Order: sequence, then C-alpha cells, then structure tokens
Amino acid sequence: MTTVDAPPASPPPAPKPRPNRRGRYIVAVGGCVVAVVAIIVLAVVLSQNVVYFRTVSEAVHNRSSEGTSRFRLAGGVVDGSIVESGQGIITFKVTDGKHTVVVRHDGDTPALFKNGAPVVCEGRWASKTGAEVFLSDRILIKHGADYTPPKVNTKKATSS
Repeated sequence: MTTVDAPPASPPPAPKPRPNRRGRYIVAVGGCVVAVVAIIVLAVVLSQNVVYFRTVSEAVHNRSSEGTSRFRLAGGVVDGSIVESGQGIITFKVTDGKHTVVVRHDGDTPALFKNGAPVVCEGRWASKTGAEVFLSDRILIKHGADYTPPKVNTKKATSS
C-alpha cells in the first residue's frame, strides 16, 4: 500500500496591510485649518466694508481725531433750519438732542427730506478747527421697515 502524503497545507493568507490612517488625519486637519483661515479672512474683509454712522454727539466728541476723513453723521433735522441757496446747496442743522451741527449739503436731497426727518449725512468736517460745519454730499433718510397703506374711503360715492 502506498500512502499518499497529504498535500502540503497552504500557508495562511498574509494579513492585509492596514490602510495608512495617518494620511487621512493629515488631510482632515489640513482641511479644517484651511476652513478656519478662510472664515477669518472673510470676516476681516467684510468688516472693512461695513460703514456705520456716528451720532452728532459722537462726531463732535471725536472731531479732532477725525480730521477731514469721510464718515456718516446721523441725527434729526432741526425744525425751521433748512435754508436753500442757489446752485443746489442746502444748509440745515442736525441734532441728536445733546449737540447740534450745521450741515452744508451739495447735491440733491431725497424726496422724504423735511424738517424733523431722521437723516444720515455722508461727508466730512469742513476743517479741523473752527465752527462745526459738516460738508455733505449724500443724504440718506432713515425710516421704519413697516409699510402702512394710506387710508382710503371705501364707501361708494352716490351719484346724483
């Protein structure tokens, strides 16, 4: 009798190499760093484009440091102070209840511009010293966001 030797046992399969997870972590951390840097850059760029206004009191208080740089001045038009002169120049006073400033506006005024209207004037101080005169070239009217339609008499008129 011949004995048949059993075929040699195949070697156990080699273990699969573990994927390199370090590369994944590096890519994930790199992506997070890029996202944070992008958010910071966008925040800085967008904050430079926002233009706020100063109240009359703030503008008067910071006048010496402002110099003749442009900014926005907010307040209410003093009743009876609007004086229209020729050549499209209008002079009026703006107040916030504490301080009052003379505004000399060169250009067109908005349709809602009137005595007592809350306004934002864009411009600069006339000079560093002297009378408080604000030279404006743009007027914005502040108004509420609520629209209320005008009252209309809905009763039909009787014809005779």
